[in-house]
Amino acid sequence: MTEKQSLSEVHQSIATNKRKGWRRILAFLGPAYLVSVGYMDPGNWATDIAGGSKFGYQLIWVLLMSNLIALLLQSLSARLGIVRGLDLAQASRNTYPKWVNFPLFILAQTAIIACDLAEIIGMAIGLNLLFGLPLIWGISITIFDTVLLLFLLNKGMRKMEAFIVSMVFIVGLSFLVEMFIVEPSLKEIVKGFEPSMLGGEALYIAIGIIGATVMPHNLYLHSSLVQTRKFERDSPGIKEAIKFNFIDTAVALNLAFFVNAAILILAAAAFYKNGFHEVAEIQDAHELLSNIFGDVAPALFAIALIAAGQSSTVTGTLAGQIIMEGHLNLRIQPWLRRLITRLLAIIPAFFTILYFGDRALGGLLILSQVVLSLQLGFAIIPLIHLNSDKEEMKEFTIKTWVKILAWLSALVIVSLNIKLVIEEINGWLSESNAWYIYGLVVPMAILIGLLLVYIFMYPLINKKKRLGNVPHGNALAIANIEKINYSKIGITVDFSKNDRNTIRHALIQGGKSAHYYLIHVVETAAARYHGETALDHETQSDADNLRKYQENLKELGYSATPHIGFGSTSKAIAEISRENHIELLVMGAHGHKGLKDLIFGTTVDSVRHKVDIPVLIVR
Repeated sequence: MTEKQSLSEVHQSIATNKRKGWRRILAFLGPAYLVSVGYMDPGNWATDIAGGSKFGYQLIWVLLMSNLIALLLQSLSARLGIVRGLDLAQASRNTYPKWVNFPLFILAQTAIIACDLAEIIGMAIGLNLLFGLPLIWGISITIFDTVLLLFLLNKGMRKMEAFIVSMVFIVGLSFLVEMFIVEPSLKEIVKGFEPSMLGGEALYIAIGIIGATVMPHNLYLHSSLVQTRKFERDSPGIKEAIKFNFIDTAVALNLAFFVNAAILILAAAAFYKNGFHEVAEIQDAHELLSNIFGDVAPALFAIALIAAGQSSTVTGTLAGQIIMEGHLNLRIQPWLRRLITRLLAIIPAFFTILYFGDRALGGLLILSQVVLSLQLGFAIIPLIHLNSDKEEMKEFTIKTWVKILAWLSALVIVSLNIKLVIEEINGWLSESNAWYIYGLVVPMAILIGLLLVYIFMYPLINKKKRLGNVPHGNALAIANIEKINYSKIGITVDFSKNDRNTIRHALIQGGKSAHYYLIHVVETAAARYHGETALDHETQSDADNLRKYQENLKELGYSATPHIGFGSTSKAIAEISRENHIELLVMGAHGHKGLKDLIFGTTVDSVRHKVDIPVLIVR
């Protein structure tokens, strides 16, 4: 199985080399805006609101520090994708042993589900605040955004980027207007940029802000999205791509910083100044805005929340595709992957409301950020190792001072996350000494910690033993080519106008010396339940049609045998092929796309995974 290009459906789909001046720079802009929505999703809102309401403007410097760390890591992610033409998941698979990539995939997928959970809750709360829709209904209807994602993917990368940028614009504009409404103190905002010692609850919220800001799936996403730009693969072309993508990243993440700072400033000006120091719930923030400032500010707040949730869920799905294809080299239909991820996120939100009520969603939102923060080290550490690899990155290896900054950032994030996990486990132990905490939670935390140490140490102690220099393996000598003579050829027929072409191609492969097996599968309800004993009208009619094909071929000088299968089409074709020791299977492709594929199925794709013989597909 060869390695596919990252996001192959849009890989190098945007040309840059035909454009000059500003148009050339603009051609590179876009990927970082898709990434930036992850920095202003509903999970960030919860930490920003809590920080602003409890400590006023004091934690703005933490936001700035988080943003600078994010800028450094995202630029490293973009560099990896541009220089090596691999996303972070693919590069990790080529660097680490095979057994490591499965837990890395599980952890990354868990982070995406946690992120998706935050988007679901944010969307549901936004719909509830704006239209009064019950939260349980809001969570249920978020499943339908799968359709929006498929629509955007089919329209191309530029259309998707335009959608995301418009969502980001709505969020930014909403908060800009709210800034004029709440009238924050500029003097105190400037003072908030001055670093201060943190302790107790302020430290806990600061950890939450960092965990919610630097998100692991964004590192995978960015390293893939930069590959949608087509540029010259020589040294000047790569340098230019790195430069323009850094500009893109700097502008997009500063916009994200503005939004996060605006949420914190809004909470500080509206709640902290008015004595409301315990506002941790998004719903509480909306209600207090209504009481203090009337209808406009809370309406803008809800609209921005919906826009942030919707845009984040689109980028989370793309990251899911990148992680699955990169770590496991496994590709499934985008709608199916999206549906599975969304259902895994909806189920905990759904049952939380049913058993604990609407107010428990805030706690679930914070839990999702804790899960996200746990996964950060498993993305950051490989990213720094990969960018420091002189053999692979050559002249584009990061400089020593960048390495130092990157490892310091990783140390800060991982240390704070370890502290957060220890505090959480200690908190659970103080409330309950349940066996599962000692028997499951603590051992799981230790195993994850050991895996993190292994991820850090492996590239350092295995520099000579390189796993990923050749992603696809080496080309083999083809040697002499001898004609393959097939003596047993299977032909699938469905009595449509396509049969003539399918049979003709089969006959060309085997000539008159081969024996042909005419295969048709009956899929009626009677055939599914009764199999070979089914004698319904369709079964008898299909048997007659197969005999007509057999007689027709006999007249032309070919020998053929009819075979009828029952029930599952792909399973029946594979069984007939095995029973008759067929050497080549010739199938007609229906040519369905989009919705028709969902309705009529993908028989060809299913059959080729069930047989171990060559399959010739005829259109």
